[in-house]
Amino acid sequence: VQLQACGGGLVQAGGSMRLSCAASRRTWDTDLMAWFRQTPGKEREFAASITSSGITSYADSVKGRITISRDNAKNTVNLQMNSLKPEDTAVYYCAAGNFARKDYYYWGQGTLVTVSS
Repeated sequence: VQLQACGGGLVQAGGSMRLSCAASRRTWDTDLMAWFRQTPGKEREFAASITSSGITSYADSVKGRITISRDNAKNTVNLQMNSLKPEDTAVYYCAAGNFARKDYYYWGQGTLVTVSS
């Protein structure tokens, strides 16, 4: 399975941005899709996830500002980010895995989001 992310770029603080990620196919090990993010010198951190049935989970740092959604028919997952802050600046990665095993098997190439103050 290949994950192709798009979106990202430069946005001012308080602005919005939408990221999308398309999976090349849907299998038993892509029922959980998520977005992670990483800033230089820090470990990759979880941002949000969604199951194929629509169960979502968010990191406390983004809760209320970010919405994850997916289109199972198109094998895509989206991340709508609002009220962006400079600390949201990071490389965002989409990931796919298995909900029951709580593990991610596939990763996208990452897309940079820069929030200017």
